[in-house]
Amino acid sequence: MSTINFISLLSEIKGKTVMRPNASTAGTLSGHAAGEPFEKLVYNELKKTYPNNVFKQYEYLNDLYRRHPKAISLEDRQALFDSPVALFLLNRSETATRAWNPQNIFEEKQNDTADILFHDNGFFEIIDVKTRNMAKPAMAPNIISAYKVAQMCTLMIDNGEYDTLDIKYIEIAWKEGENEQLVCENAYIGSLFKANPNTLYINWAAAMQIQFHVHELDQRFKGTLKEWAKEYLKMFVKSAEHRIDIMHQKYVAPFKKYIEE
Repeated sequence: MSTINFISLLSEIKGKTVMRPNASTAGTLSGHAAGEPFEKLVYNELKKTYPNNVFKQYEYLNDLYRRHPKAISLEDRQALFDSPVALFLLNRSETATRAWNPQNIFEEKQNDTADILFHDNGFFEIIDVKTRNMAKPAMAPNIISAYKVAQMCTLMIDNGEYDTLDIKYIEIAWKEGENEQLVCENAYIGSLFKANPNTLYINWAAAMQIQFHVHELDQRFKGTLKEWAKEYLKMFVKSAEHRIDIMHQKYVAPFKKYIEE
């Protein structure tokens, strides 16, 4: 299991400042632009404390393949993961995995599952950093694909894999400070697997993304990860069936009579 002291981490982050991206450019910061320097702040704090266990996702993959130079085929590289769930969430595409070599290494991708990855003795902690501008209200951000989580749950159940992975979200609430700096006013932590699946909102119109503010994330689920996976799949299927009904009523039923003989 994870040995990260998140209480200590949040305490360290609170009150820290980062430079405003593109300080010379006037205008409102986008969520992604403001998020990058705070993500680096969290990464650097964790790297100081856990230098041998903390990676960016692409760093972990590059390090893994470098340490196993005889693993050249796709199958050999996939076999380096003892965890089918971690392989599904962290690995790059089959084409990219085949093409990897020491002269053609992976670079960071914005759609990587993990902003930050903690790995220790076969345990993976996926950490995603979200930011919130305290000066203005904002919609809950995209967190993770609901479909990807459903696929992950099926892998957990099929492989009986319930003790190799956790997914945590850190929210940094910031405001603009002096001298083109952004100040972390507060920081929050939330675990996906402690959220009651029935409280999760899926925005089907936004690429099926689960959306929430971390500071509002329900953390009352007391069951096992196996129970969480099954509860999530029940919620996902029910939500999908409801979506199908709405799509049929709105986009099929009104027009069907015009094409029927």
